[in-house]
Amino acid sequence: MSFNYDEFSEKCNKKETAKKILDKINAYCAAIDKASINLMEVCGTHTHEIFKSGVRTMLPDKIKLRSGPGCPVCVTEDSYIDGAINMARDKNFIITTFGDMLKVPGEISSLKKEQGAGSDVRVVYSPTDSIEIAFENPSKNVIFLGVGFETTAPAVAFLAKEAKERGLKNLFIYEGNKTVPEALKAIANHPAVKIDGFILPGHVSVITGVTAYRSPLAQSGICGVICGFEYIDILLSIETLLKMISEGRHDVINEYSRAVSESGNAAAQKIMNEVFEAHDSEWRGIGVIPGSGLKLRGEYKKYSADDNFAAVINRAGKTAETAHHQGCKCGEVLLSVIEPPQCPLFKKVCSPIFPIGPCMVSSEGTCAAFYKYGSSGDKIELE
Repeated sequence: MSFNYDEFSEKCNKKETAKKILDKINAYCAAIDKASINLMEVCGTHTHEIFKSGVRTMLPDKIKLRSGPGCPVCVTEDSYIDGAINMARDKNFIITTFGDMLKVPGEISSLKKEQGAGSDVRVVYSPTDSIEIAFENPSKNVIFLGVGFETTAPAVAFLAKEAKERGLKNLFIYEGNKTVPEALKAIANHPAVKIDGFILPGHVSVITGVTAYRSPLAQSGICGVICGFEYIDILLSIETLLKMISEGRHDVINEYSRAVSESGNAAAQKIMNEVFEAHDSEWRGIGVIPGSGLKLRGEYKKYSADDNFAAVINRAGKTAETAHHQGCKCGEVLLSVIEPPQCPLFKKVCSPIFPIGPCMVSSEGTCAAFYKYGSSGDKIELE
């Protein structure tokens, strides 16, 4: 194999940069008069990068990184999943969904199990794939599972607009999209959670911009930093958080300016505001958060699965299968009240091959990260 000087140079430069940032982190850490400093990343991609790159092993013991509810599949409540399963069991329905929803357990089953039992559950790579499925199956109700944060909400809104423009009468959206800024305030005010600063999600922030976080964090009195996805980005964000904490500042700083602007993506926000309106939404482990969900509004309400098929969605169907939930602590993990190894099921009966809770199912889940990388992740050598 030939020697790649550019790649070698980049790695060396990253290590030198990391050393300089860590020196500042250690200095700020020593100056802050707290026994521990709790920083929460609220993005599943950040969680996995922290473990994969060994960020936890680089930091002073005083700094505690807490993994928050940054996985949209993980925070989706059982009742939503059970509703999707009830529709899947009805032969008049076709369910379309992103693949990470398949194995997520509800209280009665999972979509993967229903698919294996003969239900028509189809994985799509874009919400608009559901349009052709609806055209090809005019006698069936095609239901797209609209789960995700601001990153997927614009595409779901576009699906509703396309359904309207094409005059589709058999395509519906099962509304499950949630918004992050409102959740931050709820987390900050939760009595069981002690957070000093937030590492804010990069992908979501591309859509929302910086301004969306200012009011919720100002009300909570906690600072936040919008962060990119490399370990250098994460270390820089930690340094910035510590600087604000040491100065007693409660601000929001953008350390991902190469992708995130102050006001965000105007086109994405426009289509979301046209199609959706805010409503109260339940988050697994947190409870109902006011104004944190997205529901179809006005002329788009006719595409709401909730409004059209409430009787099917809410059909009673709990069985003995609910026993598989006993002992699962996914809710506490999502709030960072405990870490995955403290769950009695972790690695004993719950694994990525046989997941019991959504925190293990999703590739962005905290339990999946702990299972793959251990409690600290791989140790990175900077010497």
